[in-house]
Amino acid sequence: MMNEKTATPIAEPLILPCGVTIKNRFYKSAMNEALAGRDCAPTEEHVRLYRTWARGGAGVLVTGNVMVDRTQLGEPGNVAVEDERDLDMLRRWAAAGTENGTHCWMQINHPGRQSPITINPHPLAPSAGGIDGEYGRFFAEPTELTVGQIRDIVRRFATTARIAKKAGFTGVEIHAAHGYLINQFLSPLDNRRADEYGGDIEHRARFLFDVFDAVREAVGPDFPVAVKLNAQDGAPGGFSEEESIWVMKQLETRGVDLIDISGGTYAKPVIQTNSGAAEDRRRGVYFTDFARRVKGELTVPVALTGGFRNARDMERALDEGITQMIGIARPLALVPDLPKRIIRDRWDGSVELPRVMTGIRALDKAFGGILVISWFELQMHRIARGEGPDPRIGGLKALLFALRQHGPAALTPRRRKVRR
Repeated sequence: MMNEKTATPIAEPLILPCGVTIKNRFYKSAMNEALAGRDCAPTEEHVRLYRTWARGGAGVLVTGNVMVDRTQLGEPGNVAVEDERDLDMLRRWAAAGTENGTHCWMQINHPGRQSPITINPHPLAPSAGGIDGEYGRFFAEPTELTVGQIRDIVRRFATTARIAKKAGFTGVEIHAAHGYLINQFLSPLDNRRADEYGGDIEHRARFLFDVFDAVREAVGPDFPVAVKLNAQDGAPGGFSEEESIWVMKQLETRGVDLIDISGGTYAKPVIQTNSGAAEDRRRGVYFTDFARRVKGELTVPVALTGGFRNARDMERALDEGITQMIGIARPLALVPDLPKRIIRDRWDGSVELPRVMTGIRALDKAFGGILVISWFELQMHRIARGEGPDPRIGGLKALLFALRQHGPAALTPRRRKVRR
């Protein structure tokens, strides 16, 4: 056990640039809950899941992808908010997620071309051209956005943020990473435009800055606005670390409250293994080298997500100053009250993520990454039904769950992180 007399830095509050105080340093990062139906509306399952997490002690809960256009979804089961038709249920979701002094931030997003053909035959993108590599067959050829359509999407981001605030969410996170639309604009490989939204990084970042400024205007100066941004895309000639740092500095001057560091795209994934804890021990905490590089460049708080499995690594990262928030996702699908255990009970163990396998070699090879994502979605569904997680569930049950929930769309790839 940790020394009872020594307060953990994870328990310390954090004051954001907008003046809002977060009660502790646990930042529950976004995971697609896959709980919305075909109407893209939030459900009672969202309410129960987020109430469980709020009571589990995190400082901030970030929702899974909430899309700004219900015709443009990134994954099966996405919630979409483009008007106030679901305001009552959004209020119930926000109220549950903000119990226990918790912040609940809505992650808002547009997938661009990264919208599976099984749910969207007409995706949109900065430039024409499909996704490269083995996953390209899962996506339809996108249509290049007109300037008018770009401005409409900017308006949609602002509208979704305004509704999130009206519903009682206490912040928003703009998703500008993982190969979705804003990341596509940032990447010179994906963005080959010759107008004001293409060319050098100042122009490729214009869409993000337009979205950020519109969101900030919609929610006001004292409402947290975070941005999730790739450290890099992982592809030669793509969005680079130097460009990422430049964008972060520009966001800082515009008044961003937190930057959530991440990485990876469909075109350049590092294959998601299903090795569980063994892979975690090999890899450690993700993006630490980049976070150390950013440390002296920014004053805005940073959230570092991925690979945190025990309090020692969390405290070390905070003490080193490479992050101000501990981003954690999948462990909370297994141990929903992990923050409370670490802060209140001084638990000093490690969360061991399982190796997810069906036992059928051909299926494991073909659907390894999908198995992992579906397995954690299944755990979230169990929490949402009040059953609690069950780490004994095998990969075959996860695969059948995905097919039952989403049909063939479940077998399309989901975005996977580059680990650095």
